[in-house]
Amino acid sequence: MTEQSASQAMQTELDVAPWRKSTYSGSNNNCIEHAPLPSGRHAVRDTKDRSLGAHVFAPTAWQAFVTAVQDGSL
Repeated sequence: MTEQSASQAMQTELDVAPWRKSTYSGSNNNCIEHAPLPSGRHAVRDTKDRSLGAHVFAPTAWQAFVTAVQDGSL
């Protein structure tokens, strides 16, 4: 797969992702959205400016992040 086709595949995956707004987001537009991707990765984006794109994490990195948030180490 070429770099361009990999990029297009990633964009397609993001376009069809089931985005959900964080339940911790307030009403003042300080919101993030999360989406599990078909590839098993996870994406996060800012709802104020979706044109900035998304941060995409491998499954192990996402799990480490979630664990750190849950145990208070982050």
